[in-house]
Amino acid sequence: MTTATETRAYQRAKARVEELRAEIAYHEHRYFVLDQPEISDAAFDALMQELRRLEAEHPELITPDSPTQRVAGAPVETFGIVEHRVPLLSLANAFSEDDLRAWHRRTAGLLERDNFAMVCEPKIDGLAVALVYEDGQLATAATRGDGMRGENITANVRTIRSVPQRLRGKVPRRFEVRGEIYMTKSGFEKLNFERGEAGQPLFASPRNSAAGSVRQLDPKVTASRPLDAFLYQLGWQEGGGPPATHWDVLEWLRKLGFRVNPEIRRMQTIGEVAAFCAGWAGRRDALDYEIDGIVIKVDALGYQRQLGAVGREPRWAIAYKFPPTQATTKLLRIDVNVGRTGSLNPFAVLEPVKIAGATVQLATLHNEDDIRRKDIRAGDTVIVQRAGDVIPQVVGPVLSKRTGKEKVFRMPKTCPACGTPIVRPEGEAMYYCPNRQCPAQRFRLLEHFVGRGAMDIDGIGESLAAQLMRSGFALDGGDLYRLRERRDELLKLERMGEKSVDRLLASIEASKQRPLAQVIFALGIRHVGGEVASILANHFGSMDALMAASTEEIDEIPGIGTTIAESVREFFSLDENRQLVEKLRAAGVNMREASGGAREGPLSGLTFVITGRLERFSRDGAESLVKRNGGTVTSSVSKKTSYVVAGAEPGSKLAKAQQLSSEILDEDAFVALLEARGVALGS
Repeated sequence: MTTATETRAYQRAKARVEELRAEIAYHEHRYFVLDQPEISDAAFDALMQELRRLEAEHPELITPDSPTQRVAGAPVETFGIVEHRVPLLSLANAFSEDDLRAWHRRTAGLLERDNFAMVCEPKIDGLAVALVYEDGQLATAATRGDGMRGENITANVRTIRSVPQRLRGKVPRRFEVRGEIYMTKSGFEKLNFERGEAGQPLFASPRNSAAGSVRQLDPKVTASRPLDAFLYQLGWQEGGGPPATHWDVLEWLRKLGFRVNPEIRRMQTIGEVAAFCAGWAGRRDALDYEIDGIVIKVDALGYQRQLGAVGREPRWAIAYKFPPTQATTKLLRIDVNVGRTGSLNPFAVLEPVKIAGATVQLATLHNEDDIRRKDIRAGDTVIVQRAGDVIPQVVGPVLSKRTGKEKVFRMPKTCPACGTPIVRPEGEAMYYCPNRQCPAQRFRLLEHFVGRGAMDIDGIGESLAAQLMRSGFALDGGDLYRLRERRDELLKLERMGEKSVDRLLASIEASKQRPLAQVIFALGIRHVGGEVASILANHFGSMDALMAASTEEIDEIPGIGTTIAESVREFFSLDENRQLVEKLRAAGVNMREASGGAREGPLSGLTFVITGRLERFSRDGAESLVKRNGGTVTSSVSKKTSYVVAGAEPGSKLAKAQQLSSEILDEDAFVALLEARGVALGS
């Protein structure tokens, strides 16, 4: 007999199920149809998990139209409808290694064996597509839609260069191949910049950019977008049997001319699979396209048929989802801080939100123009992204959440630290405080001076740097080398005992031997990062030669442009900066490059940009090889670039090289050049 308490619990569960279904349907429509999501993937997954749990507890509440029983996203009939001969299913998710191993145990139980191979594939965050080929030619391209019916996007997909129009070799009379259309990160950034400049609304993510680009009524618009595609599965075929395994299918597709992800691997044990997933979770940011997980598939097609599907999900595959890199939260206000060069940097103060395992309360907003382009306002609900060790950034606002009370940001007229009227140099995006004695600038310069890649002095964090400045012990980097004389006074500072002080003084003493490139970088010259500092040190060989160089002499160096040359010349023209250098010299800080200047070798006079993934070399290895043989390596393509070496997934640098008509080498041509010039590749 059902008690009153059980009845009330059932009614609450039923009401929550209906509420969840309505909310999920709303977000599916915004994501799959409008390409305007309001919540992160992780938040959507949480809604689905709650619905699955309630339906598992109350099976009588399951209905055929529940989101758990179907593939999301009704097709848009404007494009015409394509009936999928074999449904495009969705995947169950694993959010931890335990989930992954639980799936493997279930699969092993159904197969009555646990020694089956699996294929691991990066889960591209793009738009699923089904391509039908007839007699070796592309006949139809369709979106996933609701899994049974998709949108006909054939004309648009024909404009994507990595989707072959005609296949090579012997092929079935008719067959379908499935994959993902995506936009590169570099292409997404360029597209959003151009849209912002044109006053158009910005896309929220590369996935939205890809979906919006494919769903264009004019194929010329699609053709203008940087779209790409990976193909990863055979849907069906007529005539001839398919290969016996999914791995063999991928090899077959590659031979036919389809673009198959080179990062796909076949594994024999769930331990190997778990390690593969964990490895990519830590280095996914190295790719020029978004992945949000790893798809694991049982390799043998016979086993796949034996396992079948339950509801909308195949039993033979699962998606291991990485911790989310995006979330939505409230932007409480926009503040401004002052950098070491005097730049005024706006940043977002957020309601705390957890992203990729870390609580985020602050995020960068780049500059005023970027805020305007994205139309970000204080009070907005915003999408925040955190990728690896990169500072979290605000991607954009969720416009549908606006109430009208949000406030448009205005850059202050004066420096928030010292009150000096700010300036914006012509042609630059940043505003600056011109007061070189501004306390905020001096503090950030001191932080920069002691930091990694500069003088690398351990023991001086933000708190101690602030104490040293307040006490007058160190107003610039040069003062640090006089602290030994004030050892007793240092002991009176907060959290500074005998051992701490001695370690600090030892680290300061050791920093005197840092390479010249690090000393130049530590000075905090505007536009001079670590790479430029290394080029300057190698070219001039000493601080004195650099300080005496004219703008024209600096500008002539490969990898150095006019803007950098003028900035270096201006820096050393100021008495206060020359005095800082003399302080360092008097303290015994290294002022010469160990090699005495630019290294001579078979690549002398040549400037290389290396982009993409190489097979024979690591990126660092290739750059080191060039430098050891007298060449120069820079991170950006310019008219002074001699060669651009382009490996797999080269990104925006290849496009810039093509635009400037730079000479582009693939890896084989790069090796041939090295050998022709007598470079010892084994060295």
